[in-house]
Amino acid sequence: MGRRARLGLALHLGLALCLAALWAGGLVAADEDGNQDESLESKTLSAEDQVKDHSTGTRVVAGQIFLESGKTDSQSEDEESLHSQEEEKEISLDELNSLEMSNLLNKDLEEAEIQSPVLTAIGGTADGEPCHFPFLFLEKEYAECTADGREDGRLWCATTYDYKKDQKWGFCETEEQSNKRRQMQEAEDVYQTGMKILNESSKKAQKKEAYQYLLKAADMNHTKAMEKVSYALLFGDYLKQNIQSSKELFEKLTEEGSPKGQMALGFLYASGLGVNSSQAKALVYYTFGALGGNLIAHMILGYRYWAGIGVLQSCESALTHYRLVANHVASDISLTGGTVVQRIRLADEVENPGMASGMLEEDLIQYYQFLAEKGDVQAQVGLGQLHLHGGRGVEQNHQRAFEYFNQAANAGNSHAMAFLGKMYSEGSDVVPQSNETALQYFKKAADMGNPVGQSGLGMAYLYGRGVPVNYELALKYFQKAAEQGWVDGQLQLGSMYYNGIGVKRDYKQALKYFNLASQGGHILAFYNLAQMHATGTGVMRSCHTAVELFKNVCERGRWSERLMTAYNSYKDGDSNSAVVQYLLLAEQGYEVAQSNAAFILDQKASIVGENETYPRALLHWNRAASQGYTVARIKLGDYHFYGFGTDVDYETAFIHYRLASEQQHSAQAMFNLGYMHEKGLGIKQDIHLAKRFYDMAAEASPDAQVPVFLALCKLGVIYSLQYVREINIREVFSHIDMDQLLGPEWDLYLMTIIALLLGTIIAYRQRQHQAIPRAAGLRPAVPQQEPPPEHQPPQ
Repeated sequence: MGRRARLGLALHLGLALCLAALWAGGLVAADEDGNQDESLESKTLSAEDQVKDHSTGTRVVAGQIFLESGKTDSQSEDEESLHSQEEEKEISLDELNSLEMSNLLNKDLEEAEIQSPVLTAIGGTADGEPCHFPFLFLEKEYAECTADGREDGRLWCATTYDYKKDQKWGFCETEEQSNKRRQMQEAEDVYQTGMKILNESSKKAQKKEAYQYLLKAADMNHTKAMEKVSYALLFGDYLKQNIQSSKELFEKLTEEGSPKGQMALGFLYASGLGVNSSQAKALVYYTFGALGGNLIAHMILGYRYWAGIGVLQSCESALTHYRLVANHVASDISLTGGTVVQRIRLADEVENPGMASGMLEEDLIQYYQFLAEKGDVQAQVGLGQLHLHGGRGVEQNHQRAFEYFNQAANAGNSHAMAFLGKMYSEGSDVVPQSNETALQYFKKAADMGNPVGQSGLGMAYLYGRGVPVNYELALKYFQKAAEQGWVDGQLQLGSMYYNGIGVKRDYKQALKYFNLASQGGHILAFYNLAQMHATGTGVMRSCHTAVELFKNVCERGRWSERLMTAYNSYKDGDSNSAVVQYLLLAEQGYEVAQSNAAFILDQKASIVGENETYPRALLHWNRAASQGYTVARIKLGDYHFYGFGTDVDYETAFIHYRLASEQQHSAQAMFNLGYMHEKGLGIKQDIHLAKRFYDMAAEASPDAQVPVFLALCKLGVIYSLQYVREINIREVFSHIDMDQLLGPEWDLYLMTIIALLLGTIIAYRQRQHQAIPRAAGLRPAVPQQEPPPEHQPPQ
């Protein structure tokens, strides 16, 4: 019995651990519905994208093959031999215990079935009797409660098999439960109607109509509708911005256990919108949101642990959160690369409108469209790429991208053929997925030496899409694409070297090609490098490097589309909506969002109190500066210099200017350091150092040359006056020996010079007196005037 008890205890413990593991896995999977809005829904890889021909122990993430462990082949063989020896010793014990364990498991399952709740009929003709499933009603069997045969829609069941024969039945729910269920069904119908309009329309008026349906569903306590409406009220998306109403909805959602509501309430406490700021409460709500599987909450916690905001700085904790989010982002990356998001700095946009944003003007887009219609192949390919990925002021539109690529491909353009192959390989609502068609286009493009086509052909042979798997050919085409600098070829080549597919495993080569692909900005290259640095595979393990790389991947997620939404709100004059959106992105660690939020707050945003704008702006300038943004570092110096949001502190201002000067070589910071040295503010006055910093500023930037010239002129005058003030004129002349300087007869020389000067002056004055009477006696000739027209003699 003792052994049986121990085995039973072990079994129960094992089951508990399995349930815990499933629950932990569910936290990750649960965030499919736990993101910020509909644009945050993560998609997983389809079964077609999974490689079936690889050995066990590998996994595929976003089309990339990774071993579950970074062990070498020899290490794996050694471990296998050790495991085999251990397994031989344990086989006999397992055979003895297997029967007893299975009996215990069956017994537990039987007990679980016995303890499962039995549905009891309420009212009717069999009140209190258990429902019988299945039961027969109108020649149809029902395995669950039904509303068939009733006009009021209440669910009922029979307590015997044949209802017609026995007429024994009862309700499965109380009248209150029935009313609540019908109300929730009605709310679900209203919600689905609103979502259908929202997803199928691109017009603002129709989207506003969709939100009216969502508002109605939210009033009926529909959870998903409340989530949509609460965020719309927070950001002012198609509904009038109302922070207080959104806060009430978030509190209600939090009580119901919604991870979205918990994360958003944490954001309100972190930013002090609608509530008194409390970083402690914010941390609690963020933690609950992350436990519920919300990726935004995980990302915020990752940034907080990385920067030490409200928590002790912990690289390993940051790595855990960032890696979890990066796994989802990487699995969401398609072959076409996904949507491009512009990161626009409002400060640069104000100084150079249109230059820093990279947005294409409408007139320029129309000009390209005109060229494309006239048959310009390059314009067709360029517009196709713009519509395929979106960005630069052009909305993503696969239909138009397909049309432009088709026109260019018919004209024989290899680039267009390759992109058509990518579209067919990926598949979409516009272009049906077809490996055969994709393969044809890839072959045509590859035969013309196009690297995109070569990479696509390599993918086909690597994964067996339309052709048998052939690692040698895959390697060959990836090498050709990589030699021409195509990032996809470099990425896939690195993956093959990492896993030893078609080549001998070589982590150094893998690292080389991943680095090359990352220089081209490929998200999966950053992800792969992060995995290598996090596990110490092929490189020295570096938590800090891994976190920075994973953070880069996380910031490419679908929630980054909010950056463009915030920018458009700002351009439309809605600063309050823009600043709230930027503040949420700033919480996630986006440096550009932190600087943009600080920029808007610096302009006295009305959504926060007038006395709070500078302190909050200072906070976000500080966070942006810690991520290496030069302008933010200079702004910190300005705020401490002038006392904006803090006390005047010249020493702290000097430190910030010096950091900007040394680390980012900022001309503005050098000029400010020169001024502080000149005036002796926060540092001992030193005119020589002031001149040095002014000169460095002029060398660092041509734009600084004019202000530096004026500052140096001023410095020269000040230096001269200071020199004159410091010396004694009488002492200077008393020390001068004129006999030694000019000779013994210097007085005669001086008298001669004075006499000559006096004679010159007298002669000049006499000549002036002689010229005045002559000038006065002259009379200019008066021109003869013509008589008036009426007195002129007739012609």
